[in-house]
Amino acid sequence: MELRHIRYFLAVANERNFTRAAAKLGIGQPPLSMQIKDLETEIGYALFDRTAQGVELTEAGQAFLQAVQPLPALAEGATASARRAAQGETGTLRLGFTGTAGMNPLIPGCIRAFRQAYPDVFLNVMEANSIVLLQALANQQLDIALLRQENAVPEGVRVQLLLQEPLVAALPADHPLARIRGKMTLPSLRDEHFILTPKESGTSLRESVLQACRQQGFTPMEGQPAPHIVSILSVVAAGLGVSLVPESMRQFSLAGVVFKQIKAPVPTTGLAVAWNDQALAATAQNFLTLVKASGIIV
Repeated sequence: MELRHIRYFLAVANERNFTRAAAKLGIGQPPLSMQIKDLETEIGYALFDRTAQGVELTEAGQAFLQAVQPLPALAEGATASARRAAQGETGTLRLGFTGTAGMNPLIPGCIRAFRQAYPDVFLNVMEANSIVLLQALANQQLDIALLRQENAVPEGVRVQLLLQEPLVAALPADHPLARIRGKMTLPSLRDEHFILTPKESGTSLRESVLQACRQQGFTPMEGQPAPHIVSILSVVAAGLGVSLVPESMRQFSLAGVVFKQIKAPVPTTGLAVAWNDQALAATAQNFLTLVKASGIIV
């Protein structure tokens, strides 16, 4: 028994006439009569009594009508659901981001726009460092990651730069430079201990800081390492050193820390979107399309 048999049966049951049912279905009457006959043979009982005026449902036909009447609508609903899922309009988007990336206004803006465009997609959010996020993409545990640009990328994972974000100096509140108005030079911190993330937590922000200092003619002295941006600021607030952090962190108010802009050349760190090119879910494709349409990819 196929769905077309159900459709043919319902047309005849509604019209009580083979000729009108055939016209409604857009097929000839003989093929329609043959399909109904095949259906009755499969069931083992007559579904219609043929009369001079048309047809009437038998008791078996009445019972069959009651049971199958919802099926075409259910099939249409199932088809529509399958299409929406295939087009990424429903389902789940597994989204990861780093702590510093999440603080940039671009990231919540992208997420908000995606939620407005695809309200029926469930967002499963994960926060971790760049190395963990990249590995999760490689293992197909994430669909999209928003992170600081890394040089070492697992096979199959693609990283697209979104923008370069300026770095600012994070100083203890009692630091002499914290009280000076205006921008400061990066070499003025050459004798300070820099609070950086350890290599195992991610190299992107760390390398951006080291490279910026080297380009200004000095190699920074490394102080107490800190695994996350919040812990970096906490160590700075304790007076154990200074750091360079993304400018978006200035909105993160922490007692004991002062943020200072740096004179040109202004150091920067990359903000990127990453995905697994070999397992790109439809929901992830829609997220990427939305990000690209916004014109923020450089």
